[in-house]
Amino acid sequence: MHPFRWLTIAIIALSLAACSGSAPNDTEVVIPPGASIAKAGEILEAKGVVSASSFRNEARFFGSDDPIKPGEYKIEKGMDAGDILELFQSGKTIQRLVMIPEGMPSIMVWERLMAEPRLKGEIPVPAEGSILPDSYAFTTGESRAAVVKRMQTAMNKAFAELWAKRSPRTAAKDRNEAITLASIVEKETGVPSERRTVAGVYTNRLAVGMRLQADPTIIYPITKGKPLGRRILRSEILAVNDYNTYSMTGLPKGPIANPGKASIAAVLDPEANDYLFFVAKGDGGHIFARTLSEHNANVQKWYALRRERGEIE
Repeated sequence: MHPFRWLTIAIIALSLAACSGSAPNDTEVVIPPGASIAKAGEILEAKGVVSASSFRNEARFFGSDDPIKPGEYKIEKGMDAGDILELFQSGKTIQRLVMIPEGMPSIMVWERLMAEPRLKGEIPVPAEGSILPDSYAFTTGESRAAVVKRMQTAMNKAFAELWAKRSPRTAAKDRNEAITLASIVEKETGVPSERRTVAGVYTNRLAVGMRLQADPTIIYPITKGKPLGRRILRSEILAVNDYNTYSMTGLPKGPIANPGKASIAAVLDPEANDYLFFVAKGDGGHIFARTLSEHNANVQKWYALRRERGEIE
């Protein structure tokens, strides 16, 4: 290379180093999809990080050909234009998460998303059972609709995979029935190892035409799945609607929550048992029975235990 060429490059380098500066403070910036180097420079300058010209020059003279990636980034104090360019090209974005627990009803998913100030836009309450419970990353300024779409796409993918492996024992004839029964199982047991057992009980009941008599199906029409906060009233047990499995045989018309993959898998491959009854033990688990007399005895044992604890009179 001609010596004057080397001299020119050296002069440019020294000039850039002198004027580029570095980030005065830790700063968070959002690079939108499709942003150019020039646009990223404008964003950085507007935030007071580095000048737009120094960022463009860094990219032009010293940067690699890798594109910058959209997302939210944390610029740390002292980072110069070159450091920032490398960060944008690495795609190491800030990971902000919204967590949807198993069994959360859609009204509460909606409330959680609407309460997140970093998201934007209005959304309707998602269809019940359309959201896959999980933790989802999002970027500040992203639309709530986009986050919901990811949640629903995840559910569609998970269900398709599980449905393809379903057992002949499953009582579910289609997706709605599978998600509906899975949402009941999700609400009825907090013990992971019981899911397939509970699914087996409900599968047995459906097979012989017994009512499911699942308490969460009473509550859903009243609160849309939120906690009731009190005992269920006798009038609510007797209420006739499309969800109350105490007053109807078969499944409700739709899900009562958003079930996780484990509960969906449980109803698509229920345990092959001959249980028809179960009663809660008070620790999240249940005692299972094959006959009504056995079940009644279990209920009486549980009531006696609760009286000993002083929980009931």
